[in-house]
Amino acid sequence: MALTAHSTIGDWLNDPTGGPLIRALFEQTGADPELLTPVLGLPLQQLVAMSQGQLPQSVVDDLVRAANGGEIPEADASDESEGWTEKPTTGRFAGKTVIVTGAASGIGKATASRIAREGGRVIASDIAADKLDALKAELPDADITTVAGDLTKQDAIDAVIAAAGDRIDALANVAGINDDFSPAGETTDAVWDRVIAINLTAPFKLMRAVLPIMEKAGRGSILNVSSEAGLRGNSSGNAYTASKHGIIGVTKSAAFMYGPKGIRVNSVAPGGVATGIPMPPNMSEYGSGRLAPFQQAIPTVATAEHLAASITFLLSDDAVNINGAVLTSDGGWSVQ
Repeated sequence: MALTAHSTIGDWLNDPTGGPLIRALFEQTGADPELLTPVLGLPLQQLVAMSQGQLPQSVVDDLVRAANGGEIPEADASDESEGWTEKPTTGRFAGKTVIVTGAASGIGKATASRIAREGGRVIASDIAADKLDALKAELPDADITTVAGDLTKQDAIDAVIAAAGDRIDALANVAGINDDFSPAGETTDAVWDRVIAINLTAPFKLMRAVLPIMEKAGRGSILNVSSEAGLRGNSSGNAYTASKHGIIGVTKSAAFMYGPKGIRVNSVAPGGVATGIPMPPNMSEYGSGRLAPFQQAIPTVATAEHLAASITFLLSDDAVNINGAVLTSDGGWSVQ
């Protein structure tokens, strides 16, 4: 079977032709090939997203050509036969208006895309206007309204609600940022304030804005993205860990308060995800060193589409009897 961009990284490493090519690439970049261990089951194409802009698409294309005598073979069903393939459910969100934050990239983009392809009207929010435009251009036949803005500002939240109109069936709070892995004794006000504002306060304010509309309708679904860091203390820094524990608390409180009103509120806790979200500058040396052995224990890294599958399930009517749940979509990391 020909090696393609859809072949898994593990297949490439195990191939007599592909293995040396991948190892040579890592030698050129100075990266440790051991870093590939959690991602062996992902397609080679995911290296582009995981590299956070350092590995262009052209490099993956060149690898595929080098493994196939200078040609890029056409993909066929066998390329994905051993992996997971996204299978949208036609009409699952038909007639529904869904707000998705962080919709310009990563998990948010994958979620917005899947909802739109399943018939939903998507209000796609992000601070990156150009990337929102790109999302809309990728799905020209979908019902997507883009709203660019900084959700730490009330006027941006107001703009999202105004774009949605009188009917809001669901809200996916996906937008989030990393911290600098600093422990509490090193965390600056700037890091704390920014991470809490984006990861916790903005999702809360969006919930506060949509809940009266959902109450009036007698129905609604809210999904807040937490993290493995919302379940443990050894997967990220102080501010990020606090924000993700906090969003679980907000989720459970709202689920209790609004469940009797027909509103479901749940959370997804991702583990390692190949989204390309950049790390901030000036990472804590102590925090990074302390966390490293635990982060290396991640059993597998997921794609944004894997997380979108979990998120859209909980947002949809398929999860009709699920309220106040925290779904660990982490490849089993949380049970280690």
